Amino acid sequence: MGNGELYYDITAMLFTAFNVFFVWLVIYLHREGKREGFPYRADGVVDSYETGLGGMPEPKTYRLAHGQGERTVPAPWKDEYELKAKPTSPAPGSPLEPTGDPMVDGVGPAAYAIRPEHPDMSEDGRPRIVPLRVDSDHKVSARDPDPRGHEVYGCDGESGGTVIDMWVDRAEPHFRYAEVDTEAGSVLLPMNFARVQKDGSVRVKSIRGDQFKQVPKLANPDQVTLQEEDKIVGFYGGGTLYAKPSRLGPVL
Repeated sequence: MGNGELYYDITAMLFTAFNVFFVWLVIYLHREGKREGFPYRADGVVDSYETGLGGMPEPKTYRLAHGQGERTVPAPWKDEYELKAKPTSPAPGSPLEPTGDPMVDGVGPAAYAIRPEHPDMSEDGRPRIVPLRVDSDHKVSARDPDPRGHEVYGCDGESGGTVIDMWVDRAEPHFRYAEVDTEAGSVLLPMNFARVQKDGSVRVKSIRGDQFKQVPKLANPDQVTLQEEDKIVGFYGGGTLYAKPSRLGPVL
């Protein structure tokens, strides 16, 4: 200001406004990122001091596709499945030690989330992942080995069953699962845990041959729900640590 006139520094004003907006944007995005998994819960008790910067966002209700209801987040914590494990020490965050069969009980890498008991759906409202016996529009490429009718071997070299069908993803045309006939009935094998050999046989490194009969079963033989998928993948994932006693110890 000089000679009785008032001047405005537009550059400084814009810079200040940008900084205010940027800080608000960071806080807003941080709050919106806490719609699930917050506030922090330790030993079943919600700690209100762990809500983080900006507090919790206001609840929003989302309508789910294909008439599958509504979901409000954030929302009160849902009941989890029983945790059959105990901390190795009283210190918060201590590793958990399984008290039973960790692969069946869903402990550690075998853990799974509580998800809806309905299948993943395609845009036209049909189950997205189905066996070839349900969707004849898909087939195994003639250039690839067909595992159907061949044995599935675990990490111990023992047979766990025979592949009887393949499950295709209609939305992204490739196979998600192989269906394996075991002593205890049919189970699904995620293809990312399987290695199909040139002769059609399948090798699985994550679990033993005798553990295939323990894989979680399907309620409907022609479709798999989101909850069942989580349990199945969790079982094979748990085998990478728990399938053999030698996998539990340190490498060095």
